[in-house]
Amino acid sequence: MNTLRDSPQDPPASAVLRDSGPASVGQDAYLPWWQRITIPFEVLIATVVVTAMLLLTALLVYQVSTSARQAIISASDESAQRISQLIAERVHRIVDPADATIRLLAFDPVASAPTLPARLRRLPVLARLLEQNQLLSAVFIGYPDGQFLLVRPVRNDALRVQLDAPPKTAYLVQSMAREHGVASMVGRWSYYGADLRLISSAVRSEYRYDPRTRPWYAEALERNTQILTAPYVFFTTQEVGITLSQPSEDGRAVIGLDVALTDLGHEISGLRLMPRTEIAVVDKDRRVLAYPDMSRVLLRDGNTLGLRLRTLDDLGVPSLLALQAQGLKDGESRRLQADGEEWLGRSLPLASMRWQGLQILMAIPTNELLAEVNNNLRQQVWLSVSLIGLMLPLGWLAGRRVGRSLFGLAAQARALARFDFRRPQRRVSPVREVRDLGLVMDRMSDTIQEFLHITHHISAESRTDLMLSSVLYELVRATSCTGGAVYLVDPQRTGLLRAARHCEDPGQQSRYPEHLAMVHFINHTETQPGDQHEDDDDTEPARVLRVQLRTREGQPLGLLVLRYIADQSQDDAHFRAFVEKLSGTLSVAIETRRLIEGQKELLDAVIRLLADAIDAKSPYTGGHCERVPELAEALIDRMCAAKDGPFAQVTMTDAERYEFRLGAWLHDCGKVTSPEHIIDKATKLETLYNRVHEVRMRFEVLWRDAELDYWKQHVSGVDPVRLQRELLQRREQLQEDFAFVARCNVGGEFMAEADIARLKAVGRQVWQRHFDDRLGLSSAEMLRLATVPVRPLPANEPLLADRPEHIVPWGSRKPPVEAGSPANRWGFDMVLPPYEAHLGELHNLSIQRGTLTAEDRFKINDHIVQTIIMLSGLPFPPHLARVPAIAGSHHEKLDGTGYPRRLKASELTLADRVMTLADIFEALTAADRPYKPPKTLTESLKIMTHMVRERHIDAEVFRFFLTSGVWRDYAERFLAPAQRDDVNVEAILASLG
Repeated sequence: MNTLRDSPQDPPASAVLRDSGPASVGQDAYLPWWQRITIPFEVLIATVVVTAMLLLTALLVYQVSTSARQAIISASDESAQRISQLIAERVHRIVDPADATIRLLAFDPVASAPTLPARLRRLPVLARLLEQNQLLSAVFIGYPDGQFLLVRPVRNDALRVQLDAPPKTAYLVQSMAREHGVASMVGRWSYYGADLRLISSAVRSEYRYDPRTRPWYAEALERNTQILTAPYVFFTTQEVGITLSQPSEDGRAVIGLDVALTDLGHEISGLRLMPRTEIAVVDKDRRVLAYPDMSRVLLRDGNTLGLRLRTLDDLGVPSLLALQAQGLKDGESRRLQADGEEWLGRSLPLASMRWQGLQILMAIPTNELLAEVNNNLRQQVWLSVSLIGLMLPLGWLAGRRVGRSLFGLAAQARALARFDFRRPQRRVSPVREVRDLGLVMDRMSDTIQEFLHITHHISAESRTDLMLSSVLYELVRATSCTGGAVYLVDPQRTGLLRAARHCEDPGQQSRYPEHLAMVHFINHTETQPGDQHEDDDDTEPARVLRVQLRTREGQPLGLLVLRYIADQSQDDAHFRAFVEKLSGTLSVAIETRRLIEGQKELLDAVIRLLADAIDAKSPYTGGHCERVPELAEALIDRMCAAKDGPFAQVTMTDAERYEFRLGAWLHDCGKVTSPEHIIDKATKLETLYNRVHEVRMRFEVLWRDAELDYWKQHVSGVDPVRLQRELLQRREQLQEDFAFVARCNVGGEFMAEADIARLKAVGRQVWQRHFDDRLGLSSAEMLRLATVPVRPLPANEPLLADRPEHIVPWGSRKPPVEAGSPANRWGFDMVLPPYEAHLGELHNLSIQRGTLTAEDRFKINDHIVQTIIMLSGLPFPPHLARVPAIAGSHHEKLDGTGYPRRLKASELTLADRVMTLADIFEALTAADRPYKPPKTLTESLKIMTHMVRERHIDAEVFRFFLTSGVWRDYAERFLAPAQRDDVNVEAILASLG
């Protein structure tokens, strides 16, 4: 300071002149007047703050305004271009599919069918075309003799009301045809359901329609080519649309397709950028083909008493008229004035193969387009003004405080170094104190760094013992203590067990025993003289500080013990207060880790409980959910321990092992939704009971009928010897037939086609039912019988049959497993059977392998779908995010033919492949399956070898499974002695190639 003040080159600072007393006045007299001017520190701070905010606000307002306007204008241009493309695509979607459809229909037999019944036989084809193209309003055929056939889809209730159709009508068939016994044309309306079953049909005398008088017929026949009519009003629905028509291949009939323009108008309505955006599609004659409000497009023609399309002038939209008057080039945008308002207009071409000269006119009010920007700018200006008004006094106050509190900051820094966090009054200090402040701040920085390490260990270390050891080490160093220890209450709460210990001098470790009595916990936060030992040679007074560790509910956790030397820096109340506050953080960390460990144990217990419940649900699969994870974990542990081979690099962290364990235990959790009667289905006719008893009772009826027939003929005088012989033959045949049906019901590895043919022949036998089969039924059964006609009693029934009530259709419970299903967000790719269940007797008895139908097998396979859906809905933390994938991929195959996602080999992880192998091996060796006997080790491994060749199992994982001996350990624990045969591992490995 003296050097700077005496330097002849540098004038003395104003602060130095003020502090130098009266002599400074004389020195100021020799300075120029502009150098004698001083600015208070608080004024300088306030001025800088306000000026900076003003400049920043002005810059931000300008930048945001310019950028936002340009961005919005550019975005509107891009959006207009996209809208043009969407409308063009819509036009193509209207015309192109119809074009392809009508070309196909030109070769369809419906065009040459001479009668209405012959034409109706093609109704499924026409309905399918309408179903595939939702834009088609109707498909129709006009014949040269004036006959006419039209099929119209009824897609909504409003149209059903308009057409006076029954509630379940899906298609309306309008026809003009010559019917049997009627000389003139008959107009008929027929209503069909979605299954194309006739609901009702009625002759309508007022319906008179001659297709030969319609433009679509006459023009197509005249040109002998495909035509597209101008928009006109449809005869039945009074909608405005277009007709695409074409002569049939033989040139006699004309096929037509109706497409309503209403869809195009609705599409435009949903594409508006702003509520007042005006969009219209016009042709070269300025006729409006599409507009958001299609009701304004139609104009009543006084000359023809019909409807016609308005022109742009008739529409009367000022912005569109102004845009048309500008004569914009295609793709050009321009600002224009219309109706006293500024608009952003754009004209875009609409390319169409059928329609030429179409344009899209779009006008957007700039006030709406930039309304959000203007509002934001106004809010920013007002916010900036408010902040300036607020920051002016704050800047003044901040300047005063900064200028007068430098010394106070240095004093506070010294207090922080002594663990005193109080805020002392700050006073203005000489500049020399800044140097002292720097020294103190260095010391404070070191201290804070130590405690940052403590915080890091508390938050980052997952194991409680390691966390306590690290925290205690940093705490002893930061507080300059000689040593310390952490004791935790033992589980029985009878005493304290040492959890961590650290001493600067290893010879003092004996001062912290492994066990303390609970009395030490009661005497807490007391600073006591150090405990004296025979080997103590301390020359300075030592103190021991004990602080309780408690949970947030006040329950005892443990004790923090610190030993330190009483000196000026630590022998005060501030050190004790600091340690007590730090002990609260340590207590929370210990409690949190115990809670996490408890929750983890609870989660494990719940998962095991779920697995046990699934096993207990079915007596035939008991233990599966426990054996599979045991085998999978044993195999993955051997892989991690491998020192050579293809799995030498496999390692797993504790978190990854836990994730795999949870996935293994939860791999079949979806089985809670699987019906037991399907899982346990041991015979083909079994549902909730074995329906073979019903079949046997029908044979009993036939047996009685044979006896009754015998006695009736006997009474009539027929030869008793012949009757006796025929009765015995009939009885023997019934016994053989029932024994055959019973054998078919048991199931097996293969059922021959001859047996299926014989089964059908046996089923064609008739028995007579005398009782109403609709009594005593549930509502679901009655619903399935609703469409089945009631047969008068007595009714002749086939012995075995697939009845309509045996078929249970998919309802609201249809699972989203098909690849194209909108509800399928899990990536499933499975084939859904046509029905939820098929209980037909012949259908079930004809199963060629096992006892399950395709519907039954899907219901069983659906457990993996439910597993993925259930687990995907759980909020797993990031380190357990793969649990649903691990649990749900053990039915996938390397060749991509597995389920439920058809994953390829490149998409399957090692965990997935291990789970697949474990599940297959357990299933092959399980002794609790109702449909198969348990297989020996040799049989199971040979089957798995074949599955490796078919790329169902990973070859390397299977080789490791064989060579590691995991299968042998598993067999010792879970397989019966009869299954544990001698296995030639070398031969199996050699067969793999």
